[in-house]
Amino acid sequence: MSDSKCPVPHGGAESGSKCPVMHGGATESNMSVMEWWPKALNLDILHQHDTKTNPLGVAFNYREAVKQLDVAELKKDMHALMTDSKSWWPADWGHYGGLMIRMSWHAAGTYRISDGRGGASTGNQRFAPLNSWPDNVNLDKARRLLWPIKKKYGNKLSWADLITYAGTIAYESMGLKTYGFAFGREDIWHPEKDIYWGSEKEWLAPSGSEGSRYSGERDLENPLASVMMGLIYVNPEGVDGISDPQKTANDIRVTFERMAMNDEETVALTAGGHTVGKCHGNGKAEQLEADPEGAEIEDQGFGWLNKTKRGIGRNTVSSGIEGAWTTNPTEWDNGYFELLLNYDWELKKSPAGATQWEPIDIKEEDKPVDVEDLTTRYNPIMTDADMAMKVDPEYRKISDKFYNDPEYFSEVFARAWFKLTHRDLGPKANYLGPDVPKEDLIWQDPIPAGSTDYDVEAVKAKIVASDLTVSEMVSTAWDSARTFRGSDRRGGANGARIRLAPQKDWEGNEPARLAKVLTVLETIAADSGASIADVIVLAGNVGVEQAAKAAGVDIDVPFSAGRGDATDEMTDVDSFDVLEPLHDGFRNWLKANYTVTAEEMLLDRTQLMGLTAPEMTVLIGGMRVIGTNYGDTKHGVFTDNEGALSNDFFVNLTDMNFAWIPTGRNTYNIQDRDTEEVKWTATRVDLVFGSNSILRSYAEVYAQDDNKVKFVQDFVAAWTKVMNADRFDLVN
Repeated sequence: MSDSKCPVPHGGAESGSKCPVMHGGATESNMSVMEWWPKALNLDILHQHDTKTNPLGVAFNYREAVKQLDVAELKKDMHALMTDSKSWWPADWGHYGGLMIRMSWHAAGTYRISDGRGGASTGNQRFAPLNSWPDNVNLDKARRLLWPIKKKYGNKLSWADLITYAGTIAYESMGLKTYGFAFGREDIWHPEKDIYWGSEKEWLAPSGSEGSRYSGERDLENPLASVMMGLIYVNPEGVDGISDPQKTANDIRVTFERMAMNDEETVALTAGGHTVGKCHGNGKAEQLEADPEGAEIEDQGFGWLNKTKRGIGRNTVSSGIEGAWTTNPTEWDNGYFELLLNYDWELKKSPAGATQWEPIDIKEEDKPVDVEDLTTRYNPIMTDADMAMKVDPEYRKISDKFYNDPEYFSEVFARAWFKLTHRDLGPKANYLGPDVPKEDLIWQDPIPAGSTDYDVEAVKAKIVASDLTVSEMVSTAWDSARTFRGSDRRGGANGARIRLAPQKDWEGNEPARLAKVLTVLETIAADSGASIADVIVLAGNVGVEQAAKAAGVDIDVPFSAGRGDATDEMTDVDSFDVLEPLHDGFRNWLKANYTVTAEEMLLDRTQLMGLTAPEMTVLIGGMRVIGTNYGDTKHGVFTDNEGALSNDFFVNLTDMNFAWIPTGRNTYNIQDRDTEEVKWTATRVDLVFGSNSILRSYAEVYAQDDNKVKFVQDFVAAWTKVMNADRFDLVN
């Protein structure tokens, strides 16, 4: 009796062979909320990585699991893997080193210092868009080659650690004395929504295309580091595909600076990365099928397959450039500089049609052999990025130095590789494993151990007896802690760097107010034996407790002693410059008017701090009524009892006796509907908690008469989370 008609209604299905189940949000025909209402505030950035997506469950602790890992056995297995060539994806010259290094490099190389996002610390290369970026072509094969290792060690070894470790072991297996390695990277379980990769509408779009990331002469949009959508670094064929090594050098310098690398590290990484392995372009790129995300189901997550030709071994197509950089591509040596600097080079075309540089009149013995036929030799190649190391005056000086001192080159590269693969792992407190270097490096933001041997209650008593106001104490503690970003685990209250350059002079920290508060708190710290970092946080807690008591709620704010005080010598001023806040919705402050709305910037900051949407909501409401606005402005202070930690912000925000009247680009009057008397003023960040349907649902919870105590309790919990965000010793 069936006519194959869908038995479940979805959009008026009418005739045969329709889907027998209701269509969901993943279908092409289903419009998302943001597509229907593009001006709506998208809170997805705060909702990602829900615990329900983690198949290991909320009780699983990777940092404890990885401590049980047999690293010696793993290293042995990894070394064996490097030369265990598989017929379905044969190793070049019988060694997977080059492929594994490229995989690790492209995982770590997405890191950018401006917002700390990207990098290898989450295993995000397994998911879109990274798993299908043009620059990551065929790295799906590298990850599949690692699967037997992952299968064997299971939950004791995350994909994030394994992907990163593979490159380090590859270098070690080819003769480099590596600097060390740390485990501790925890996997995510679905694609990240918080990373802005650019606004281009197509892969590898040139500079002048729609959504270009460049403006002016060639000013790269922040926070981006790569030059094109879908590239890790720069275009190997030249700027927009047009060869000009000096222009490419300029792009390289900007890109690597935004990855926290100086010129010496940049040359070392470029040369060291190209000392081993090869480029693949011995075929036509148009013969490759879809990337992993677009591939057919029978391809089982493999992409870029060549189903018309052999497409493997010497016939592999990845970048389109074809050839090795050095004579011995499976050995760590100084061959890169020997060929680059001792030969003249000319532009050629690869079999795939890509532009590459090849040497003029090269000796036969200097040519690398074919990856499968060791009796046949081919020209080595260089990309535009390689030629930049020879053409750019500063890069050339460094290249000459490395060429003349191979041991120095190896040392600089080993350290730079360690930095590349560990920068987003955060401070050394997050490092695990037997190969963690003992040396403290300034880019790890070192902090000395703090004392716990002091009387916390006595310190609190001294703080209470001071002339500091609740607003001053809470604002200072907040400013000290708000720099934390979970993306690369930098910033935070530990270290008390708010008293050092550059933070002490940041506009958002209100230097005059900060100096006054620090003068008082530093004296208390010196007298008590506590660190200044602890006293700053403790003063903020005292302020919160006093504000709660003023609202009729007695509560103790949890406190964990043990923060240390960093010194100027431990602080890289240039590196910390990027942490300067340009806005803080929690303190209702914008440094300037921006194209992006204030509420969107609030979401970005909230996500970096590791807060949820409800935590953001309760903190905003509490900070407003306590009176912590920048410059003591009254926007959003919806209360007649400022200084008390009440739920008045939410009560008055949801009161329909008021109307909301725009008075400027980012300001509003809150006035009585009947008398038109202006009761309060507000910003977009204040009113979004009433206009956005999701945020309003949270605001209504805290506005209820029966949730006054819950509001205080939730505020204290969220506050404590912010104060302890960088206390890795409390969770490790």
